[in-house]
Order: sequence, then C-alpha cells, then structure tokens
Amino acid sequence: MESLLFPFQFAFMNNAFLMMAIIAVPTSLLSCYLVLKGWSLMGDAISHAVLPGVVLAFVLNIPLIIGAFVAGMFCAVSTGFLAQNSRVKPDTVMGVVFSGMFGLGLVLYISIDTEMHLDHILFGNMLGVGAQDLWTAGVVAAVVATVVLAKRRDFMLHAFDPVQAQAVGLRVGWLHYGLLALISLTIVATLSAVGIILAIGLLIAPGAIAFLLTNRFALMLPIAVGVTMLAGLGGVYLSFFLDSAPAPTVILVLTVIFIVAFIRAGRAMRRTGDKASDSALNTP
Repeated sequence: MESLLFPFQFAFMNNAFLMMAIIAVPTSLLSCYLVLKGWSLMGDAISHAVLPGVVLAFVLNIPLIIGAFVAGMFCAVSTGFLAQNSRVKPDTVMGVVFSGMFGLGLVLYISIDTEMHLDHILFGNMLGVGAQDLWTAGVVAAVVATVVLAKRRDFMLHAFDPVQAQAVGLRVGWLHYGLLALISLTIVATLSAVGIILAIGLLIAPGAIAFLLTNRFALMLPIAVGVTMLAGLGGVYLSFFLDSAPAPTVILVLTVIFIVAFIRAGRAMRRTGDKASDSALNTP
C-alpha cells in the first residue's frame, strides 16, 4: 500500500494531479460540441496556431496567455473568412492556415534567444507546473465551464442545426465565435500542462468516447468529464511508475478507452441488427 501511495508524497506530482483535474472539465465539455459539429480539425488548427502568439508575447514581454489567445482567435476568424470567400473547402483552409502559423511560430522561435524550451511549448511540462499555472488554468476552466453549462442548449441546437437556431432567434454569430473563443481559452489553459500538440487529444477523444457510449446529449457531457478525469488522473499516476511523461501517457490512456468504447459500440450495433433481422423473419 505504501508503494501505491508513493507518488502522492511529491509536491510536483500533486500539482500534476490537480492540474489534470482542472483542465479535464473544460476540455471534455468542449469536446462534445467539437465532435457534434465536426470541428475536430478546427481544434487542431487553433492549438497549433497559438505558437507564434506565444513567441511574440515573449518578445513583447507580455503575458503568454494573451499572445496565445490572440493568435488562436486570429486563426479561427481568418479560417472562417477564407472559407466563406473562396471555393476552397473549410478543412483545406484550416490545414493551410494552421500549418502556416505553426511554421511562422517555429521560425520566430529559432530567430530569438530565449530560455523557453520548445519541447515544453509543444508537449507541455505537467511536472513543472507552479501556482501561477494552476491559478490561470483554474480561472479559465471556471469561466469556460460556466459559459458552456449556462448556454449548453443553445450550443447544442447550433451544433445540430444552425439554420433552426437562427430561425428561433438565437444569435448564431455570437454562438459561433463564442465557441471559438472558448476553445482558444481552453487551449491556453492546457498549454503549460500538455502543450500545443497534445491539447488536441483532450479536445477530441473525450467527446468521441462519450458519443460512442450514449446517444443522448444530456449524458454525453457527464460521461466525457468522467472519462477525462479517469484517464487524466490514471495517466499521471501510471506515468510515475512507467517513468514516462504524464501528458503523452494521458493521451495513450484516452486512446485505449476509445478503442474499448469503439469495440463495445460495434458489438451493440451487431446485436441490434441481429434482433431486427430475427424480428423481420418472425413477422408473418
């Protein structure tokens, strides 16, 4: 028993557990809407696009969170503008914009002299988070979770049928860009913990798993949060004994859970199909 509780004797591990519990809530809630809207690539685009904002914020000596948020929103708005004013499909525009901004960020990073390690920006440094990182993530998580839960029905209708949402009087423009702003804020909150590249895993996998486990949106949100908490805390705990980085371990655990959920959903569909076939055969 003493060996099982050994990780909790270290302050850096306790900070990692706390950080993971904080960021699990906003990422899992937003993940459900990203999956329903088919915006998985948008989350990927924004997560990569924050790199030049982080570097420029460092150069200008302003908080990194401001630079990352501005860069993320610029990517989202420019992607929407280009998609609406060209014949190129939105997913293609997203790929061009986020790869271009990611490349710009790498060029800027190489051109400046900084003690900021690129690996920590790309992959996070969960074992190195401090009080300021925890406070930033906590405030952002509270804001994002409050807005999403307060407007969950509006976001749901906008995700399923934007035309109907506009017809009933919802401000679809505010919902659209509000959701993009929440995604940008959440990526900023996860930056110090899981980094730019792995943040997308937390913004896609929980919603995809919940989607496979239930066909009721009201249950998707708590399932996604529960799965992320389980995978997050379990991944951080396992990383201590595996001597691996916590963030990739968390993403690996989420991937395993997704595979299990996918197999379970496939078997459920086959059983439903078999029952439907038997019912058709027994019908006179």
